[in-house]
Amino acid sequence: MGTDPDRVLLASLRVRVREQIWTGSFSRRHPKECVEILNHHVVTTDVSVSDHWISGQPPGVWGREIAAYPDVVNVDCLAEVGEGSLYRIIFRNPPVVYLYRRLRLPFPLPLRIQGGFIRWEVVARARDFRRILHFARQADPGAQVVSLRSHPLRDHHPLLSEIQRTLLSEAMAAGYFAVPRRISLTDLARQLDRSKSSVSEAMAQIERKLLESALRPDSFAP
Repeated sequence: MGTDPDRVLLASLRVRVREQIWTGSFSRRHPKECVEILNHHVVTTDVSVSDHWISGQPPGVWGREIAAYPDVVNVDCLAEVGEGSLYRIIFRNPPVVYLYRRLRLPFPLPLRIQGGFIRWEVVARARDFRRILHFARQADPGAQVVSLRSHPLRDHHPLLSEIQRTLLSEAMAAGYFAVPRRISLTDLARQLDRSKSSVSEAMAQIERKLLESALRPDSFAP
């Protein structure tokens, strides 16, 4: 790959999830259902917790089956959301978590898994992308690069504050940006224990910064 190392690659990969990872085994047993990993938080060096939206069944139906997988530590059913249910799952880290930790990259979220395959969105410098692709093809020799684009590495990114990044992450995890939307602004504000007007104003500022960045001329450079 002869890409300039100072360019950022935006890629979409399709990778088969290993059977030893619960999402791989579960999604192959239920190929019509979709698993979306909405967030990721560290519990210990080797254990994480994530909220998973799983389609197809009312709350609690999948809990016992998921809890039986050896890499799952604990399962809590949170709520019925849309055409599925939200589960908070504590699990032992799969190898990809350690890879992203070594590369100091933010974990790509949300992640969508169906039929044993994950749709993996990658935003990384060329040198890091090579390592991620090598990792993916070690896990699945048939891993596919579905799309690949490159952009110049900008001198500055949309400067969201830590509070704005946290709000954006929480809104995404709750399904505020899902299509169809899985939570209203009113319910999001209640979940965050904030007023509807303050959340609305904060979300508008975040969206403005992201749109201004996306519409800059260099956003469309080849």
